[in-house]
Amino acid sequence: MLTEQIKELITNGLPGSQVFVETDGYHYKVIVVSAQFEGLSRVKRSQAVYACIGHLINDGTLHSVPMETHTPEEWQSKQG
Repeated sequence: MLTEQIKELITNGLPGSQVFVETDGYHYKVIVVSAQFEGLSRVKRSQAVYACIGHLINDGTLHSVPMETHTPEEWQSKQG
């Protein structure tokens, strides 16, 4: 299943991260929570995630992947 593949690729590429993949069967959205994002800009965070799954975009498996990237503290704040 592609959802699990995406999650595994990101988890392997960003060890210690929490990865949530949402899909309606056609479109995918990724939420990644990682301490590795501390001090990184939004662009650098996205680049880190794309480094894990970029080959799926390049080969046409995925068209684009909207994403949210958070540090653990940001995620905790967002959760209330």
